[in-house]
Amino acid sequence: MTQPPDLDADIEEITARRDELVGAVRDHAGRIAYQLARLQGGDYGQRSFSTDRGEWTLKYEAGDLQYLRYSPTSGSDTYVVSTKQPPEPAALAEALADYEGFVASYNEYVRSLDGVLDGVSTDFPGIETTDEVVAQRDRVLERVRETCDLIAGELHRYEGGDYGSFATRVSGTRWELKWEGATASYLRVGGSGGVYLLSQYEPPSAADIREYAPAFQGFVEAYNDHVDDLESDLRRVTP
Repeated sequence: MTQPPDLDADIEEITARRDELVGAVRDHAGRIAYQLARLQGGDYGQRSFSTDRGEWTLKYEAGDLQYLRYSPTSGSDTYVVSTKQPPEPAALAEALADYEGFVASYNEYVRSLDGVLDGVSTDFPGIETTDEVVAQRDRVLERVRETCDLIAGELHRYEGGDYGSFATRVSGTRWELKWEGATASYLRVGGSGGVYLLSQYEPPSAADIREYAPAFQGFVEAYNDHVDDLESDLRRVTP
């Protein structure tokens, strides 16, 4: 009696060969992924390459191959390499019949970039420094800070709390000085979405200083008017 064929052995042989081929492609295409990551300059990316039979898409992450997808001109896509399940053997065979075309398309792409940066000059024009502008900005802000700290000290002395604020309008625009102890925390112009002439973070732009610094005189005058209304011993401040 003839023994039936060992189907399990056949399947083991097919899957072993499939896994061997996928591993070889993973190693080879992984080198392409690494080169693309270097070329494109990012940790993540993908690129497609066309062949006569279809299109190959390679995706990489941190220079490592994430997947290699084959899209034939007719038929379903095959993920030759992926982080999920391996491809069907028949689909893998069809894809690998075009793998050489994929590599040729990649090589052609790289060769097309040869010399693309030739003749690009590094003789760049000189750069103007911002030293003078920054010095002027700091000079103005230092004077504003000194004045606001004087106001904060007087308000702190009069009101007696650890925190407080003084708000007024100058030519229709809201100005608010927030103080903590005898020190100004911030000076904001224009409400909650306005410009911080003083803050604990970055300084305002030179354009904002030019726009609002001239009106600072009006803010100080408004404070002095506030002091007069209080009829107390709060000192007037001169900017």
